[in-house]
Amino acid sequence: MLDLLSGIRVVDLTTVVLGPYATQMLADFGAEVIKVEPRGGDIFRSARPGHAGGDGAGFLNLNRNKKSIALDLGKEEDKQTLTALVATADVFVHNIRRQSAAKLGIDFDAIRRWKPDIIYAWARGYGQGPYEDEPAYDDCIQAVSGLAWLNANENGEPRFVRTILCDKVAGLHLAFAIAAGLAARARSGEGCQVETPMYETMASFLLIEQLSGQTFIPALPDRGYERLNAPGRKPYKTADGYVAIMPYTSSHWLKFLKIVEEGALCATAWVRDSEQRSLRVAELYNVIEKHAAKRTTHDWLNCLRAADIPCAPVNKLEDLPADAQLLAGDLFRSFKHPREGDLQYVSNPITSRTADTLPDQPAPVLDADRADILKQLKS
Repeated sequence: MLDLLSGIRVVDLTTVVLGPYATQMLADFGAEVIKVEPRGGDIFRSARPGHAGGDGAGFLNLNRNKKSIALDLGKEEDKQTLTALVATADVFVHNIRRQSAAKLGIDFDAIRRWKPDIIYAWARGYGQGPYEDEPAYDDCIQAVSGLAWLNANENGEPRFVRTILCDKVAGLHLAFAIAAGLAARARSGEGCQVETPMYETMASFLLIEQLSGQTFIPALPDRGYERLNAPGRKPYKTADGYVAIMPYTSSHWLKFLKIVEEGALCATAWVRDSEQRSLRVAELYNVIEKHAAKRTTHDWLNCLRAADIPCAPVNKLEDLPADAQLLAGDLFRSFKHPREGDLQYVSNPITSRTADTLPDQPAPVLDADRADILKQLKS
C-alpha cells in the first residue's frame, strides 16, 4: 500500500467487480475505504472457489485494504448511519442503476445535501440513452461493445474473453475519474459528480485503433487495424510449445527475415517501407508461422532477444507465480486473513520511490469494522 491518498475517506457501496476494483485501487494508494454492504454481504463473496462458509477468491482479491460495515438502507436507523458516514467522507461511490439509487435515496442530489463538497462517483452498464436502465454484466458488455466479435474463433463465431475485462477496464476509468474529481476539489473546494458507463467506456477503449477508416470524413476504406486483425497474428507453435514473435519496426523485420533466411523479402521495397508494410503485414505473419515450428521456444527466445526483437514465451496462468520477472518485482505476496488463514495475493504493481509504503491488509470479514466505524461517528 502506498501512502498517497492518506486522509481521503471513501464510502463504497459497490459490489461484484467493477466498483470494488476501482475502490481497491484507491485503498492501495492509502485512502480509507469503508465498504458498505447489504446485511447479506456483497454477492461476490459467494463466488467460488473458496472454503465452505467463507469468502471466494475473487472477493478476497478485490477488497484488500478496506473496512466493512453492513447496513440495510431500507431501515431508518441504518439510513441515518449512512448519512452520518457520508458527512465525514470525501468520496461516495456506487454501481447501482439510476432508478434504484433514487429509490434508496442515494442519488447525487440527496448525497450532495448530506455533504456539499462530496465527490459523487458511480458506474453503470449504459450511459444516458435508450439502454440506460438495462442491467449489465461483463458478458453483456463484451457482446454489445464488439469485443466478443473481435475475439471470434477460426469459424467466425464470437467468443468472450476469459477474464472480466469490461468490468476491470471500466473500474480503472472509475478510479481515474475519482482521482480527477479529488484534484479538482483541491483547486476549487467544490464537489462534483463523475460517471463511468461500461458500454461507452469499452466502445471508446476498443475504437481507439479499431475505428480505423471511419476516423476520417468522408471515411476511408474500412479494414480495421490491419495488424491486429490479420489471421496470422497469434501465438506461434514452435517445436515444443508456443511463442509470441513481434517484429514491429523496419529494423525488427529486416533482422527477423535474415534470421529465417528470407533474403528476397529483405530486399523488397514494401518490407522496408513502414506505410506499405502496414498494408501487407498479414503476409509477414504468414512467414513467421511458416518458420516457427522449426525451432524450440527456448531457441527462438535466445535468437530473438539477441537481435533485440520483441518476443515472449506463452505462459500458462499457473506459470506466473514462479516467473522470474514477477518474483523480482515482489508481485506475489502473502498475509493472514482472520478467517481464511494464510492467503497469497497479487499486490498493486504501481510503485513509488518517494511515497511511504504501508503493509497491505486482507479483505474484511462482513461487518467486521462496525464497532470502530460507529464509535468514530459518535466521537
